[in-house]
Amino acid sequence: MARKLSRNVVALGGVSFFTDAATEMIYPLLPLFLSSVLGANAAFIGAIEGIAESTASLLKLASGWWSDKVRKRKPLVVLGYGIATFVRPFVALAQTAGMVLAIRLADRIGKGIRTAPRDALLADSVDAESRGRAFGFHAAADNAGAVVGPLVAFALLRYFDLSLRDVFWLAAIPGVIAFIVLIVAVREVAPVEHREKIEPQGTQGTQRTQRAQEVAGDLGGRFWGYMGVVLLFTLGNSTDAFLLLRANQLGVAVALAPILWALLNFVKASAGTWGGGLSDRFGRKPLIIAGWGLYAGVYYGFSVATEPWHAWALFATYGLFYAFTEGTEKALVADIVPRARRGAAFGWYNLAIGLGALPASLIFGAIWDRAGSQMAFLFGAALALVAAIGMTFVAPQPVRSD
Repeated sequence: MARKLSRNVVALGGVSFFTDAATEMIYPLLPLFLSSVLGANAAFIGAIEGIAESTASLLKLASGWWSDKVRKRKPLVVLGYGIATFVRPFVALAQTAGMVLAIRLADRIGKGIRTAPRDALLADSVDAESRGRAFGFHAAADNAGAVVGPLVAFALLRYFDLSLRDVFWLAAIPGVIAFIVLIVAVREVAPVEHREKIEPQGTQGTQRTQRAQEVAGDLGGRFWGYMGVVLLFTLGNSTDAFLLLRANQLGVAVALAPILWALLNFVKASAGTWGGGLSDRFGRKPLIIAGWGLYAGVYYGFSVATEPWHAWALFATYGLFYAFTEGTEKALVADIVPRARRGAAFGWYNLAIGLGALPASLIFGAIWDRAGSQMAFLFGAALALVAAIGMTFVAPQPVRSD
């Protein structure tokens, strides 16, 4: 029988749910707001996201390393969520695209500060046997917020006749709720000390020396090998906006795009905890390899699809890829590094994904423009298969005990 998830796991899931609901009330509307209200061109809109996400990726590494050094996770998590919660609604006051860039950059700075320490705190809050399920639950809660946010924004615009700026202001409500839950319900977990309490008196000096070596030491060849295949996979994992573009090619109406997007996030939210739990039972590597293989199958499907219903079926299946891998990949990071180095490890993991995402989309887009969408999706499928094969040679399957 599966163990009950800890208070911290549930609370951090709630924080991510409300935060993502707030973010997704704004994010899908930003391109329309920038182009139709503020007159920004497509290049500037792309630059906003590129600058914001690159900054966040670098900060994830720095904040994760710092949380290891000071052995405190929650203060950085609170700081990161606090910055984003405060600045995000001020998009409603923006009069220029430059102001939106500044606000979006501050929002992503908050995300960069909080992400690695939050993931490390989540790993610290659960035993190894339940780690995959815990990360799966967290991803599911995050994706559930991504379903609710756009639907709430759509309802406010459609049925209450509010303006875009009004919706942006109202997005502050779930953000504040998330911050309150974080302050009240999430507790700090000492990364190392609780293990020392059970050691005999004469061994405490040795334990302190070991801890210092762990914090300052290398993350190990297994970890860097894993990061290599994650980066390889990420180079074939372009932005999901291309999936929406391909769906439109297949005949899915633009008006249905938010519903198609909600379907994807619904599957991700519904199956995330289950997928993470499977990795606790069968191991991380089999789930990641299966997930990357499924990704390759979905991308191959998009390359040969001819009907609108193909897009709907492929989007639903794509959600299972996330269920298998989104929590499992993070659980494996926690499995193969020392507990005292988890903050830095999650920082490197997020940096690898963040740095790989931009060239992945540029490469995919270039292939699309020069050879067509079918060849672009075949490229993504092929790279995913190569990464899945590479995964069989790195990162041992057994769960690392604490």
